[in-house]
Amino acid sequence: MALLHKAQIVPGKLEMLNHWLPARPWSGVSGDVERVAAARFDDPAGAVGIETLILRDGDGRLLHVPLTYRGAPLEGAEQWLVGTTEHSVLGARWVYDAVGDPVYAAQLLEAVRSGGREAVEEFEVDGERQSRVPDLALRGSGAPEAAAGQVTAVTDGDPATIVLGGSELSVIRVLGPVLPGATLTGAWDGAGSPAVLAALTPR
Repeated sequence: MALLHKAQIVPGKLEMLNHWLPARPWSGVSGDVERVAAARFDDPAGAVGIETLILRDGDGRLLHVPLTYRGAPLEGAEQWLVGTTEHSVLGARWVYDAVGDPVYAAQLLEAVRSGGREAVEEFEVDGERQSRVPDLALRGSGAPEAAAGQVTAVTDGDPATIVLGGSELSVIRVLGPVLPGATLTGAWDGAGSPAVLAALTPR
């Protein structure tokens, strides 16, 4: 379960991403992007927000942009920092390109291994919990033989690669390719067949 807050965020996520994406060599983005769909993974420790965003650029391409949200800087992750925001409930938040965050890597691996899904999203409104259905459905294909492990290497690009234990995760940035291996897919209204967002292969 992902507990969200009705809050004002300054700058907003899209504003921050519209500044960050054009500087990424893999993005090919020159103008603004728009939100298509999003879903969350749950951090078992409850400390890190994990969000998977599907965005559309001015040429109609779909981008997969996973982000993590932290209440303090992640040590050694300066190259993955997207920006900082002020959250009206949680205060200052550090926003990271999730491929460089080990909490995201662990939850992505677990979702693919276990056939996992997106987290249930709940809001607290006037002291009461209200749930909503995310507009992005995430599905892991299952790979129970894959072992968990610590992140030992991350390479930026499209796909970005994360090495952990005896496995390698490939995270697709611009949607379209279908990679070999066990996968995480995403589907949203009107998208047709689910899109491959990431793949897991043994090393």
